Amino acid sequence: MQRNSGAAAPAAASESSATTTTTTTPASSEYKDIVYTLDSGVATIRFNRPTRKNAFTVNTYREVERALKQAGADPAVRVAVLTGTGDMYSSGNDLSNFLNIPEGGPEQLARESAKLLEDYVASYIHFPKLLVAAVNGPALGVAVTVLGLADVVFATDRATFKTPFTALGQSPEGCSSYVFPQIMGPIKANAMLLLGQELSAAEAERVGFVSQVLPHEHFHDAVHRKALEFAKLPPQSMQISKRLIRERTLGVLDEVNRTECKVLSERWLSEECMNAIMAFMARKQK
Repeated sequence: MQRNSGAAAPAAASESSATTTTTTTPASSEYKDIVYTLDSGVATIRFNRPTRKNAFTVNTYREVERALKQAGADPAVRVAVLTGTGDMYSSGNDLSNFLNIPEGGPEQLARESAKLLEDYVASYIHFPKLLVAAVNGPALGVAVTVLGLADVVFATDRATFKTPFTALGQSPEGCSSYVFPQIMGPIKANAMLLLGQELSAAEAERVGFVSQVLPHEHFHDAVHRKALEFAKLPPQSMQISKRLIRERTLGVLDEVNRTECKVLSERWLSEECMNAIMAFMARKQK
């Protein structure tokens, strides 16, 4: 299952041209961890924690989920683009999330974290419009796994992809246990999900995980131009076609998502996982 190359689309007829209004929602007003902008039918959701390598806190998960729902419901949006601020796409889950233990103890934290993750991944699974990922640099963990749920993935030639779940005593999420083998084949999927092997941008494009690799210089501008062309396509046709492609697997993806999150919540409570995370945090503090 190879991704579409994401070549620029021809301009559509005038009755389906994208809305030309440009609006910007500053991160300081509605969002804290992301920046949401709308330009001519293209909604850009930019992870905006560069000093933390765009790692996802509990709030970041909620904000991205809310932004995807906002873009999905807004008739002015034709295409949504996910990207990161700075040189990093995202380092994935912020492991400091594990330090905020609620009154109910680790068990409550595991339950709440699993529900948070399940809802977050579901917002990708059920996004009704064209979803584009613009991977502007290295990506880790959950930032990588949900890329398998995007419709088009562009990557800078400096991007890398890594899912170090086993090293952290954890297990796959983002439907990657199901989607990755379909996209890149079981051998490469095993190398990533079981062994934590890093994938370069060129290799990701070769195995069909990335639609197209673009030069790092002017990467965001190039992706935005492509997204604007995508937004000129007839929106109803785009959404109907996506629904036809996805409808036979939606139930499967939902079940995979639930199962992965359930298993992951069990892993979080395991001694193996706790020791691995504590060791990782100790190494970071040195």
